[in-house]
Amino acid sequence: MTIESDPSYPAHWEADVVLRDGGTARIRPITTEDAGRLVSFYEQVSDESKYYRFFAPYPRLSDRDVRRFTHHDYVDRVGLAATIGGEFIGTVRYDRIGPDGRPASEPADEAEVAFLVQDAHQGRGVASALLEHIGAVARERGIRRFAAEVLPANTKMIKVFTDVGYQQKRSFEDGSVHLTLDLEPTAESLAVQRAREQRAEAHSVQRLLAPGSVAVIGVSRSGAGVGAAALRNLRDSGFHGHLYAVNEAVTRDLLDGVRAYRTIGAIDAPVDLAVIAVPAERVPDAVAACGEHGVQGLVVLSAGYGESGPAGLARQRELVRQVRSYGMRLIGPNAYGVINTAPEVELNASLTPAPMPMRGRIGLFTQSGAIGIALLSALLRRGEGLSSFVSAGNRADVSGNDILQYWYDDEATDVALMYLETLGNPRKFTRLARRTAAVKPVVVAKGGRHTPAGHVVPDTRLPEATVSALLRQAGVIRVDTVTELVDVGLLLAAQPLPAGPRIAILGNSESLGVLTYDACLAQGLRPLPPQDLTTAAAPADFRAALAAALASEDCDAVVVTAIPWVSEHALADDLADALREAVAEVPGKPVAVVHVELGELVEALSATRGPSPTPASYAPYPPAPSNAGRDETGAAAEQPPAGDRIPSYPAAERAVRALAEAVRYGQWRRGLAEGGYVPEFEDVDEAGAAAQLAGLLAGVDDAAVLTLAEWDARELLARYGIGVRSALPAPSPDAAVRAAGVLGYPVALKTTAPHLRHRADLGGVRLDLANETELRRSYEELTDALGKPAELQPVVQAMVPRGVDTVVSSVIDPAAGAVLSFGLAGVASELLGDTAHRLVPATDRDAAGLIRSIRAAPLLFGWRGSDPVDTPALEELLLRLSRLVDDHPEVIGVSLEPVVVAAEGLSVLSATVRVAHPPARGDLGPRTLPSY
Repeated sequence: MTIESDPSYPAHWEADVVLRDGGTARIRPITTEDAGRLVSFYEQVSDESKYYRFFAPYPRLSDRDVRRFTHHDYVDRVGLAATIGGEFIGTVRYDRIGPDGRPASEPADEAEVAFLVQDAHQGRGVASALLEHIGAVARERGIRRFAAEVLPANTKMIKVFTDVGYQQKRSFEDGSVHLTLDLEPTAESLAVQRAREQRAEAHSVQRLLAPGSVAVIGVSRSGAGVGAAALRNLRDSGFHGHLYAVNEAVTRDLLDGVRAYRTIGAIDAPVDLAVIAVPAERVPDAVAACGEHGVQGLVVLSAGYGESGPAGLARQRELVRQVRSYGMRLIGPNAYGVINTAPEVELNASLTPAPMPMRGRIGLFTQSGAIGIALLSALLRRGEGLSSFVSAGNRADVSGNDILQYWYDDEATDVALMYLETLGNPRKFTRLARRTAAVKPVVVAKGGRHTPAGHVVPDTRLPEATVSALLRQAGVIRVDTVTELVDVGLLLAAQPLPAGPRIAILGNSESLGVLTYDACLAQGLRPLPPQDLTTAAAPADFRAALAAALASEDCDAVVVTAIPWVSEHALADDLADALREAVAEVPGKPVAVVHVELGELVEALSATRGPSPTPASYAPYPPAPSNAGRDETGAAAEQPPAGDRIPSYPAAERAVRALAEAVRYGQWRRGLAEGGYVPEFEDVDEAGAAAQLAGLLAGVDDAAVLTLAEWDARELLARYGIGVRSALPAPSPDAAVRAAGVLGYPVALKTTAPHLRHRADLGGVRLDLANETELRRSYEELTDALGKPAELQPVVQAMVPRGVDTVVSSVIDPAAGAVLSFGLAGVASELLGDTAHRLVPATDRDAAGLIRSIRAAPLLFGWRGSDPVDTPALEELLLRLSRLVDDHPEVIGVSLEPVVVAAEGLSVLSATVRVAHPPARGDLGPRTLPSY
């Protein structure tokens, strides 16, 4: 059913969800067209489950039951179904009830809720997902509590209710357990929801990266083409599971040494992962065959989707819908593939030919196949291995968010490297990245300021600077290029985090040491004077100097610089050994090496085994099979332990940039231990604000944005303890004098016309007018210079204590949610973009960091002998505004400008507030996959 066939049908309740085992299901409202599906579903439920649902034997549904369970008004009676392949696997419904427990309508705010899950799908988290979604629906319809009656023996359903994290009451009445759940989200319910989200999405990726069997669909008989290349790479990687080739025209049992079948349905064994490499027009048939065979996940290498234009984009959306309808996940389309170097898996389901990457501690995700090739080549050339690699192409389903969920608790991954062209949902990404960055580094190179073809994501109004600020807030290490991505990843994977910014520099070139010193200063580090060992220094001299520097309490990290000796090749191994010995003798501090034309030293320091692969080995199609990068058994080689690898760089700037990022990340990690909290303000009138907003938006079109009148804005802000100074209109000189009489001298005379608002530089403001004479003279000067009063819209406002003019604002971005911003008022700050940002809700640490992170922050703290301003009052204002927009999603934009911060206290002189009907679902809503 659609909105067209039933205007009351709530299409926004439809959602795809990831279940506990990593499979997917679709949750949607039950409609009158579902009678057959409901009967079929009920027939597949066991007698025991039916008894638990109805408290009595109930072998079949009557016609009256079917009608009752499929006819809903979507307000007082709502039913949702979880479906796979279009068939029901679970249902939930609520009926609004009054205080007497009988059916009721609004304003009753309680409902009775009940579930039924097909036995074959119990234990997959279906009921938990349905409870999240029916809870969100109920809140949307004004229901605040659920009541449920459960038989004591139905322990699984009792656990669903008790584990959800809502505040609840429990009693035993008339032989059943009576549960009452308060549906207001709590910190505990949100934590439960996000923990379930993480486990489910991580499991869904794990099924893609560690399949027990793989089928490649579209393997040519000639051995040419993408499908054949993918099959060879899987075969040559030493994949530990079962491998199958599929070609509808195959006439022999084997293709390229692999068992071959005409269709995937002909394989008489389960298939966990299918790699699809057929033309786009044939992909739907392949997906349907995979779904019917029970395949868990797909890697679609085929192109011709969103990257090819509107028709391809429509084809891509239909692909996602079809894949999810079978409960599968999808990497791609237009993907480069996946790699998992785990010794029990050794999967190379990608277009990356042999040799298989070494087993290492770096996880790599890219949206671009070409960038993926470059990154693989750069990492392997410098002796670094991988734990896993995902190149998602158009990432129509599985995205960087899913991979972060997997890496979060993946013991094989110590460092996460990501090349992203779009963030999709920045708010969810920063939430996941923050949690992951708390346990392991997350390094991101973000390419492109615009959405590339094929990457369909919600529009965002965030400027690039804001995105960077939000990433930094989440602890993400943001780099600008793929070269920096590799540089930083190498250091973090091989070396410990520095304890501070003090850097020792030593080497056999005074000039290279000075360049390194300058680079440290440019990155905000605190370098010690370089130690010149002279060009005559031998490896033993390097060892002694490095050991001494590492043992010193005056430094937190060391940069070693080296230029060639006459006999470079003879000494490279000796120098690498000497440096490693010093690190082993005094461990615990990071070391980086800057070299000039010392290629042999690079290889020696990385301690690679066997010949290093060259970029040319990553051509789209493989050369002859090779054992490079594999041990004597043919398995992927294990890279040396981190302590044996010292990262080296061909330029001082690159080494220092990587080290500086590690220093900043270490500081962020240490700051997490200090915590932060969102303060509660006792004087906040949340209920009054909600009622005011409801009244203001009554009768306003759903898509309209309302800018509040000045008095409405002042009233709303006052409910959160934010006072705005009154400004009285002055349409004439006499009116200005009367206004001044009300406010008291001295006063300010200001224009409020849109083209002059907040533009003191244009002469539209007159300050410190002490009497009527000065006020009338200023009024005349203002109108003579800038225009008639009707154009200028002048106002009179009481003077406030002098201070620093600032701007505090918040805006709701379609993708990121609420963002809190701060900067100084004035053209200079606007021109330079000197504004800082934090996600809402902001903690006390966020507010303190926000005002200190702008470049002009010294003006707030007594620059050049001026009086410091009241920054605690400014931090409180930021936290109060954050609380307002977090409590009320109707508030989509607030601008407080100027906010004059004095030595004691502050004054908000002007406020603009924009409101709109809130979206039906937000980041705090139930778990759901993106629907692009």
